[in-house]
Amino acid sequence: MELTPPGPRGIPPLFARLVDDSALFPPGDATMPEALKGHFETRAGEHAGVLGVFLCQASRLPELITELIKIRPKEPLPLSLIIDTGLGGVPKAISIVESRNELLALRMVEMPAPSDVDEVWLERVSEFVPEDVVRVVEPRRGVGWLDGVRKVIEHGSWPKIRCGGLSRENFPSVDEVADFLSVVSSFSGAAFKATNSLHRAVRHVDADSGFEHHGFLNLLVASARCLSGGNVRDALASTDGEALASEAAELSDEAAKAVRAVFASYASATFDEPIADLKGLGLL
Repeated sequence: MELTPPGPRGIPPLFARLVDDSALFPPGDATMPEALKGHFETRAGEHAGVLGVFLCQASRLPELITELIKIRPKEPLPLSLIIDTGLGGVPKAISIVESRNELLALRMVEMPAPSDVDEVWLERVSEFVPEDVVRVVEPRRGVGWLDGVRKVIEHGSWPKIRCGGLSRENFPSVDEVADFLSVVSSFSGAAFKATNSLHRAVRHVDADSGFEHHGFLNLLVASARCLSGGNVRDALASTDGEALASEAAELSDEAAKAVRAVFASYASATFDEPIADLKGLGLL
């Protein structure tokens, strides 16, 4: 499902609407006024075509609406609703969003799955979320994780992979990410979303934490190789930005769109860093 029109102003198809705005979430933790100000400035800027939806917790909807009333945006804010109130809170949250359709355009609903991805639970997700809204469900990594990913896809939702966080355990290994991509690509028409610690394009060691971070360009190239039968693990493990950029640049528009039909988007608390990396690699 295409969430928004193709990126304007000559943005390559591989990067159109790639970066969802999670400025409200760690490590960003912006205030609501700060997050919205930054979002609308980006949406009016040179690289607006790379920007996807704005992420907001269900518990903060009243705060979001209050600030939007002050801003009076020309068009409704494309929104991904992050469910932090439990599955039972979904209908009320969606009702609130839909009652303010002059301010908000609901594009996506995201939520963590229970430890055991239950069929009944997934059916309720399908019932609660309108058909024209993307459902994103995050199975918890661990025993049976990939079975959960399969169930999520079979129920018509996008699985989400968390690529980092505040502790080393939050970072999946190259093998785990490769296995996840293999499962997703084995389903015709399946797509996934990624989140956390993907603000840089290329795999690297963070100087402050010492954690090895995945790169979003690694994920894009790995997804392309998944579709073409290439070496996915090597793409995920690579720290050679020039080689990754060269491979990405060589993708035809058709191939790039096929990659993005699988790797739909990822959430980043910063927009400047992904853009700076893409420009530095000659991709924007």
